[in-house]
Amino acid sequence: MIGMIMFLAALIMLMVGFPVAFTFGGVALFFGIFAEGMDLFAFMPYRIMSVMQNTVLMAVPLFIFMGVVLQRTRLAEQLLTSMGRLFGGLPGGLAISTILVGALLAASTGVVGASVVAMGLISLPVMLAHDYDKRLATGTICAAGTLGQIVPPSIILIILGDVLGLPVGDLFKAAVIPGVVLVGLYIFYILVLTRFQPQMAPAMPDDSGLSRKKEIFAALLAIIPPLALIVVVLGSIFAGIATPTESSALGGIGAIVLAIIYRQFSFKMVWDSSKDTVKVTAMVFAILVGATAFSMVFSYTGGDYLLEEWLLQLPGEKWGFIILAMLVILVLGFFIDFVEISFIIVPILAPVAEAMGINMLWFAILIAMNLQTSFLTPPFGFSLFYLKGVSPPGVRTTDIYKGVLPFILMQILVLAMIVIFPEWFGMSSTY
Repeated sequence: MIGMIMFLAALIMLMVGFPVAFTFGGVALFFGIFAEGMDLFAFMPYRIMSVMQNTVLMAVPLFIFMGVVLQRTRLAEQLLTSMGRLFGGLPGGLAISTILVGALLAASTGVVGASVVAMGLISLPVMLAHDYDKRLATGTICAAGTLGQIVPPSIILIILGDVLGLPVGDLFKAAVIPGVVLVGLYIFYILVLTRFQPQMAPAMPDDSGLSRKKEIFAALLAIIPPLALIVVVLGSIFAGIATPTESSALGGIGAIVLAIIYRQFSFKMVWDSSKDTVKVTAMVFAILVGATAFSMVFSYTGGDYLLEEWLLQLPGEKWGFIILAMLVILVLGFFIDFVEISFIIVPILAPVAEAMGINMLWFAILIAMNLQTSFLTPPFGFSLFYLKGVSPPGVRTTDIYKGVLPFILMQILVLAMIVIFPEWFGMSSTY
């Protein structure tokens, strides 16, 4: 039972607020010494070396760099301005524009925090100025910003590909349809809501002085550069021309080219983007090293065998396991980050899924969709904190919490659809 006790100890420390990497590493050290002594950690340097030599994980800092550079090019501002003019005349038009821009930012940057902050700074004041309901405005921005968790090139898909031993390119392809369905569902919800309650999102009067043709041309002009980058990055992967690691390098170069096109390029911008990339990458890899130590001790003490044996005996067999796994990930997402769940919970569930003959690609997409929800779920959803940090004083935390609830339900609905009807999404639940 030592493995189960250390697992519970780690969860309690995370919920109390201890730093993630130190929690996993510290708990592993304490229980490892208790179970075997320091000799157990003799192989840790080799495990860390294998992590550092993993070429798949090289894509993580490169995609982060691409996203940070694009954040500094004012890409979001230009997209939101153009889309706002294009759809602003419709009830809920600004909210629809925000969803579409969120999808484009997700496919070109994949950085959730940057997307939520950018749209919170640019789109939220405009929505509130045009008498949008605070809950609808804040919920839309949070939901649109978190699309980067499921829409490729998603950092979480790269991590899951490494943890589950799946080709990242296949994960990117499998995530496209769920991402498109989720975007479509968001827009459908806004259209239906504003059809019956137009006062929640009034149409924006056209005061730009531009003709309809010029508005469309301006929107296309704003969309084409990031769309070209998406085609280069994802197209090269889907066509088999480049690996995800190679395409992430292309994405970094493409982001620099876009910075030059938008006249935002400077060596200071590259330096600052590189520093931000190092900070985020260091956080991810520090958690990975701590999680590696934790999983080693957990396996040595027999925790994985005990848990696997219990999961294999669940009623309902495969479906009982899927339902329990999704519920556990959903509940943990209320309290801890997707990185910790990916490195600790997923490796425990993966052997059981394989033993039951579950299609691991389908299982990975279920986890990714579920982990996206963790960015929105109170009380510790990161998107909620990002938006609250840049919101005007009149927007309360409770407004944001209430605003994201319909979008959380929509995400759970899409997750249920992938579970029940995987063939609709081009997948199968078994090998």
